Amino acid sequence: MKKSIAIDMDGVLADVEAHFITWYEKEYGERFSKNDLKGKTEENAFPKKGMVKKFASTKGFFSTVPVMDGAVEAIKELQKNYEVYIVSAAMEFPQSLVEKRSWLSEHFPFIHWKNIIFCGDKSVIGTDIMIDDHLKNLDYFNGETIMFTAFHNIDFDNHTRANNWREVLKILKSLEKF
Repeated sequence: MKKSIAIDMDGVLADVEAHFITWYEKEYGERFSKNDLKGKTEENAFPKKGMVKKFASTKGFFSTVPVMDGAVEAIKELQKNYEVYIVSAAMEFPQSLVEKRSWLSEHFPFIHWKNIIFCGDKSVIGTDIMIDDHLKNLDYFNGETIMFTAFHNIDFDNHTRANNWREVLKILKSLEKF
């Protein structure tokens, strides 16, 4: 029987950092880089307060997020040895459900709809491994955790860190779980 992996969407499969930066520049005319955001929370990453929630609540935001480098190839590789589930806490922004489902169909058409889980609280997820960028999901997970690097988690080291998909695959191989 294959081990199971829960993989987050935003910040792991979908490069929401780059997308927020692009939308912010378009809306407010100010340019930021990913380095400018390091160590900040989502609430204080940008000078205009509330813009993260504003953009995340805007129609079209989630359907146009760029794919994280290496994600498609990595997921295909993982599916050879793991039961892969895409897990997104999408309930906070209900309009994102349709957009996220469509985005997955476009960029990851090889993921069966039965392996897509939209929820409000990831603490109910019982896979063997979780790959996520948020401590709020990883800290309460009972299995192995891999923290995908994001600007908001850069100052934390209480989970195995992966900076990209190549590192995720390397970590899993080193754990002899691959």
